[in-house]
Amino acid sequence: MNGGSSCSRRILSARRVALLAAAVGGIGAAVLVIGPNFAPNADPFGISAQAQNLTDNAQQSPQRPVGFADIVAKVKPSVISVRVKMERKADSNFNEDELPFPPGSPFERFFHRFGMPNLPNRGKEIITGQGSGFFISQDGYAVTNNHVVENAENVTVTTDDGKTYSAKVIGTDPRTDLALIKVNGSNFPFVKLSDNTPRVGDWVLAVGNPFGLGGTVTAGIVSARGRDIGAGPYDDFIQIDAPVNKGNSGGPAFDVDGNVIGVNTAIFSPSGGSVGIAFAIPADTVRSVISQLRNKGSVTRGWIGVEIQPVTPDIADSMGLKQATGALVSQPQADSPAVKAGIKSGDVITSVDGSDVHDARDLARRIGTMAPGTTVKLGLIHQGQQKTVTLTLGTLPAEKVASNDESSPGDSDGDLPKLGLTLAPASKVSGASGNGVVVTEVAEGGVAADHGLQVGDVILEVGGNTVSTPEDVRKSLADAAKEGKHAVLFRVKSGEETKFVALPLGKA
Repeated sequence: MNGGSSCSRRILSARRVALLAAAVGGIGAAVLVIGPNFAPNADPFGISAQAQNLTDNAQQSPQRPVGFADIVAKVKPSVISVRVKMERKADSNFNEDELPFPPGSPFERFFHRFGMPNLPNRGKEIITGQGSGFFISQDGYAVTNNHVVENAENVTVTTDDGKTYSAKVIGTDPRTDLALIKVNGSNFPFVKLSDNTPRVGDWVLAVGNPFGLGGTVTAGIVSARGRDIGAGPYDDFIQIDAPVNKGNSGGPAFDVDGNVIGVNTAIFSPSGGSVGIAFAIPADTVRSVISQLRNKGSVTRGWIGVEIQPVTPDIADSMGLKQATGALVSQPQADSPAVKAGIKSGDVITSVDGSDVHDARDLARRIGTMAPGTTVKLGLIHQGQQKTVTLTLGTLPAEKVASNDESSPGDSDGDLPKLGLTLAPASKVSGASGNGVVVTEVAEGGVAADHGLQVGDVILEVGGNTVSTPEDVRKSLADAAKEGKHAVLFRVKSGEETKFVALPLGKA
């Protein structure tokens, strides 16, 4: 059926072409008949002369499609293949059926040859992986991804001319997934990081080591900027459609001037292969991180000391804000610069040094690029009033590991059917602290469930009021409804995290 349809389409196209030709022929015949001073050799519009000029010019200066060969010749020698070896504990319970091919399969030999990441070598305690990278200096400093060299016992690089060198990991930054490695030697070809922000639609070239096939070049355009893919708090990826696959990680994305606009890091792919959506770390982020790794082997970042979350339209409405912008402070951290500056839970940070904060991610990224000890001015909305505070940034501490412990629900003595919640005072729930109201049941498909509330969460405030009983929650909801609010702000402690959740009113 499909073949027949395709054939019909081809036939239909041919008929349309034939009809068009016939129509043109008919018009030509009419002109021949109607033209009063027709002369077979006349060319009143000079068309033949123009055509002859075009033909002569084409013969003198043959035109060819513009390609990327000159750029590739310039930048490709700076790109390296990165191969790592790391130890793993022998797993006597390893199931051979977990691999997609049987022992001795040609596929097994192929994948082992090209060092697919995380593929076990049967009977061995060493696994290998491959990625890409590029030199940024003549004396052998090179950039790659943290996930390429993380936990590596041994790192080797292969240059475009086939030479292999041992490499040392100088420093890594898991938060941005960047790493700096060093090869002993000199006179290595290197490339520069771009000073310009690429535009959506600009050409981009990706060069790397996909599937172990080193020195591979692909081309595409910048598809989008500022992508958040959930990789970390500083997500600000460039999206490109140049084909990128496993093994391209750590390789460069070039502009048409041969400058690096980003480091290829991730792909979006249901199949595991390229579907035209890849993500690169922007050059300005790379420059900032790699500079610190080169100078001191680690990255330090500025720190305010607040837990923040986005201001959603519901939250903005419940707080009486005109716009859903800025970063909502869900909880200041103890002994932090924020606490010393008087920042409170419920404040909305709207600007940094006079520059507007778009959302929570924007605030985290901007503060993270500043050095500890920097003095900054933060614009706030505090209890509905604009204010400015000045603070000195601390040093971002090591990431906390959140506890997975959950409070026991216990017996409930109050429910809020319109929100789909059943509540109990924390003082009556085993394992809970004495503050707030514990969520003991959440109705499936209810408003609370739709907004992420879970059994064991502790409601600390409703509409800015501290609550300790279900009746307190009801009263705060009633007050918000009388004030004409369409949503009310809940301050909720979920595990080790404290956050704000805006629940809409008046919905069953």
